[in-house]
Amino acid sequence: MAHAIWSGAINFGLVTIPVKLFTAVKTDDLSFNLLHKKDDGRIKYDRVCSVDGKPVPWDEIVKGYEYEKGQYVLLTDEDFAKVNPEATQSVDIVEFVELDKISPMFFDKPYYLEPTKQGRHAYALLREALAESNRVAIARVVIRTKEYIAAVKPIDGALVLELMHWANEIVASETLELPKSEELPEKEMQMARMLIETMSVDEFEPEKFTNKYRDELMTMIEARAAGKELPKAKKAPARSKVVNLMDVLAKSLEESKKRRTAASAGNGKPAAAKRRKKTAA
Repeated sequence: MAHAIWSGAINFGLVTIPVKLFTAVKTDDLSFNLLHKKDDGRIKYDRVCSVDGKPVPWDEIVKGYEYEKGQYVLLTDEDFAKVNPEATQSVDIVEFVELDKISPMFFDKPYYLEPTKQGRHAYALLREALAESNRVAIARVVIRTKEYIAAVKPIDGALVLELMHWANEIVASETLELPKSEELPEKEMQMARMLIETMSVDEFEPEKFTNKYRDELMTMIEARAAGKELPKAKKAPARSKVVNLMDVLAKSLEESKKRRTAASAGNGKPAAAKRRKKTAA
């Protein structure tokens, strides 16, 4: 059973909803240790002073902010405690906004909010009101010792608290060298639209996508641990030398149609026909 990482309440207006916070996503990365090749000894790192070259014990280490090259302001634990945000254990809603008015760039990490027994009715009321109005709640919340701006969204029957980036953390696209708006050849646009249509699906099914790199790496690790012969390395497909955009689009469209035909033959339901039937309905 999942363990709550935070307990508190959602506050909006005079309404208080007691809730618990649960992790909504988990990483699936493999963890590796650095070892000494000849004897499998774990590699350790010493804390060494850059001035005298000697190891430094933890009780002599402080945090410093470099405000000029080689010039530091030293801060103690007491200094950090003075500016730590007050852990109010509450999700304080400050406003509501339509979801499509928020750039996806601002969203960072989601958490589930689960109501306590006393807060179930108010929780359901907020969830349904948000879903009906297509709005999300923008709130301030302190988790551990850090303050966040967050959005409260109704997703799959749950209220999800999604931590957001602050405005000054978003890098503006104006800093990039992007192509200016220009009139594109209609033939290229038509081919691109056809390719998009051919590759389109009715529903996104995330279960179809797996981390192939992780799966193959685990297969290799398990084979090595069992003393078995390792699978042969796969050769990367040769890259096409076609440089004409229309030729590239045409080849892509042809390959997409072949994959679609093969997939349709596998399940007995032509995907394009199914989509047309749904559209006609």
